Amino acid sequence: MVNVMKGVLVECDPAMKQFLLHLDDTLALGRKFIIQDLDEKHLFISTDIVEILQAKVDDLMDQMSFPLHDKTN
Repeated sequence: MVNVMKGVLVECDPAMKQFLLHLDDTLALGRKFIIQDLDEKHLFISTDIVEILQAKVDDLMDQMSFPLHDKTN
């Protein structure tokens, strides 16, 4: 018998992959979402979590960035 799961292939750098694995392990999005850890740059994740995951990653990137102000005197 064959089991079929809908998913999305995610390619990312190792640091982002560790962040995604952490989110999956801690159930930060309410449930596990990683179907398969493929290699150091690829994960196969559930399709229904993609929008929530994108918002979480966007929040992380916003926290890590800082505004650039033009000094005009």
